[in-house]
Amino acid sequence: MKASSNRPLAGSASAGAGATSTATAASTGTAASASAAASTAIATATASASATAAATKTATATAAATALPGLSVELQAFITHLQVQRRLAPRTLAMYTHALQRLQAWALADAVALPQASSVQLRTWVARLRSLGLAPRSIAIALAAWRGLYRWWGQYGVVESNPVAGLRPPKAPKPLPKALSVDDAVALAEHPGADSDLALAARANTPALAARDLAILELLYGSGLRIAELLGLDVQASDRARGWVDVPDATAHVLGKGSKRRSVPVGRAALTALADWLLHRPTLAAPGEMALFVSQRGTRLDANPLRTRLQAQARRAGLATPVHPHMLRHSFASHVLQSSGDLRAVQELLGHASISTTQIYTRLDFQHLAKVYDAAHPRAKKP
Repeated sequence: MKASSNRPLAGSASAGAGATSTATAASTGTAASASAAASTAIATATASASATAAATKTATATAAATALPGLSVELQAFITHLQVQRRLAPRTLAMYTHALQRLQAWALADAVALPQASSVQLRTWVARLRSLGLAPRSIAIALAAWRGLYRWWGQYGVVESNPVAGLRPPKAPKPLPKALSVDDAVALAEHPGADSDLALAARANTPALAARDLAILELLYGSGLRIAELLGLDVQASDRARGWVDVPDATAHVLGKGSKRRSVPVGRAALTALADWLLHRPTLAAPGEMALFVSQRGTRLDANPLRTRLQAQARRAGLATPVHPHMLRHSFASHVLQSSGDLRAVQELLGHASISTTQIYTRLDFQHLAKVYDAAHPRAKKP
């Protein structure tokens, strides 16, 4: 809901349990009726969401039973809405939850009912974020969570205006994404993936892990997948699959940011590595496990072990630069742009909603061209 003013709704207050109720009771003599109004609005919101989808009904009905630590029932309902209806990524949900926990704590400390908080109060809390030394991007994430909460409340009449609507985070510098050179990317992919340490090599399933790691590396670099998209792949297509690889069609179908699906080509090297991994996968995968990439426990692979093994692989390949999964995505975009010059195609391959997000790779491309010029052109030599 777009805020037309910063006037809080008369007679609205938080209906949270425990400490939230205490803060509300201390506010004014009309807090009891205000709390009842807010509770009624939240109940209406939950009932409306339940009518739209069965999954939303189940998740909202059990919000109190699966309470997130430190959050009131109202804020838990909002997190449930983000998880079930908006389908935000787990990492994004964790960051939003942390931002709402901080917002609730400050509201309790200042004896302010969140539905009655003004833009002046919210501006004070933003200043506290800055005083904590948070980076501009972290402040932007907190503001996005707060703004979304009040927008959601506004849809159900809990507030008349959004006090966060006019607040903006400090401008953050836009550093260039770090990408590997073509030579380094090839060296990383072609270096033997088996653990070189004798103790590690003695472990069972080392050939299977090496085959898995190579398939992961080739898909990250060869198709530009995000780590969440790669880890969400299933071994075969189904109605419940978040993504899969169609080997005959040489295409990966993934679920990206904002629950947007896209299809990206899979190169010959990635298909070869994937075929090798599929031969080893039954030695690791638990019975009935649908994940394409599994851990030594046989279940879907997590991000942290993937990052650790990729960094170890980069060290063994002799790369001086620390390598992380998203760097391979950056490398994919940079190298495709260098070869083709087609920014729109890179945007589609990466799944960017806006071309402005993709344009940062043109700066990387220019840096590459500048280095080539400095090294090759006779007039580029510095005195």
